Amino acid sequence: MFLAILPELSILLVGLVILFLDMILPKERGNTLGWVAAVGLFLLIAVNLLVARPGSEPRLVWGGMLRHDWMGFVFKMMFMFSAAITSLFIMEVNRIGKNGEFYLLMLASTLGMCLMASASDLIMLYLAIETTSIPLYVLAGFLKHDDKSTEAGFKYLLFGAMTSAIMLYGLSLLYGFAGTTNLYALVASFGEQQISDVVLFGSLLLVLVGFGFKISVVPLHFWAPDVYEGAPTPVAGFLSTASKAAGFAVLLRVLMIAFPNLIPYWGAVIAALSTATMTLGNLLALTQKNIKRLLAYSSIAHAGYALIGLVAVSTLGITSVVFYLVVYIVTNLAAFGAVAALGRVAGSDEVAAYAGLSRRSPWLALAMLVAFLSLAGMPPFGGFVVKFVVFAAAVQADMIWLAVVGVLNSIIGLYYYLTVLKVVYLYRSEDEEKPLPIPGSYQLAIIVLAIGIVVLGTVLAPWFSLTSGAAQAIF
Repeated sequence: MFLAILPELSILLVGLVILFLDMILPKERGNTLGWVAAVGLFLLIAVNLLVARPGSEPRLVWGGMLRHDWMGFVFKMMFMFSAAITSLFIMEVNRIGKNGEFYLLMLASTLGMCLMASASDLIMLYLAIETTSIPLYVLAGFLKHDDKSTEAGFKYLLFGAMTSAIMLYGLSLLYGFAGTTNLYALVASFGEQQISDVVLFGSLLLVLVGFGFKISVVPLHFWAPDVYEGAPTPVAGFLSTASKAAGFAVLLRVLMIAFPNLIPYWGAVIAALSTATMTLGNLLALTQKNIKRLLAYSSIAHAGYALIGLVAVSTLGITSVVFYLVVYIVTNLAAFGAVAALGRVAGSDEVAAYAGLSRRSPWLALAMLVAFLSLAGMPPFGGFVVKFVVFAAAVQADMIWLAVVGVLNSIIGLYYYLTVLKVVYLYRSEDEEKPLPIPGSYQLAIIVLAIGIVVLGTVLAPWFSLTSGAAQAIF
């Protein structure tokens, strides 16, 4: 039981160390807290990979509230990795990097994500979602002297509270119908009570409102561009990766475990949402002049791509979703890290501010090239491999039309990614002779992420095997 919750205990340990250091260190402490958070999380990821891996048979722990399986474990490692990289980026942000409360809030949210990924009970699921969401509302509005940041935090809170209330109502209906909150006992209870599929599907739609908000699918995407633009850039990167992956972890488990009898219903809904999300996200990204808004719409589109694997309802489909999220986390963190590195010096997030970047910092420009081409799905980067696997899952499930829609949307996406890279490499600026100062923590994070993107795209077998094991845990 101890090893089953070791990732959560690891995050709690790092949080307690930061809390202690925050109290005893002087105000002129530099970036100590950020390095403690980052290094501590990386070390504990290694420890968890060595000693806390699940066995071949999943186990229920904490009285059946949590399930210790490969699906939850893989997602937990993703969340801890995202938090560690975000710590490296945030430590150089003025008015944030030296504040211990920022790292505590981020770790609290990460802890909630870990509980989301392994929740096997409706009550635990809701508590985990709220534990994840509430700190994120504060983090988005952490720059209280910045109007855009406070607006972002307030909008995120307002929309999040509304969708959370709708989701809670749906969960309460499911409990009322089944008489149990155990996620794995819902199917049998629905059958015993002879609940109509139409009634169950109506309740499921209410629950999907909350999940859809977390992964920012159309029509619940409207908060993302404003929040990403106003939030501190590393926070926006954390929102677009770890928070989105947590939403997918819950979506996969709930739909596949609790509602296998409703696959024809929710499969059609997810296919429609995937199509609308991919198309709208990519089309709206075409007109963006602010790079954080562009990446927000890109993030929306990528949620649509990932949903294709879920629609396939197969081992390959679920594997493709998990693999997609692994690559997406590494790639999008690299993209937002590059944006943060330039934004802290240029003081602007406009695409025009990237003119001459290839001359000011060739290595940062190269990292942007790797990240953006991966997002576009170009070989030999990770983004190409995962899109191929997702589309293959759709074809295997005889949903060729959905794969075609995905390919067409990838072509649209390639245009706006190349538009940014054109500015980076071909446009000139007046200060292009001035080298761009990049802190050591940014250099370390971006190098790790850029190498990760290439490795994920070229050394396929181990990662595919890992995510395949995670997918099989819910079948």
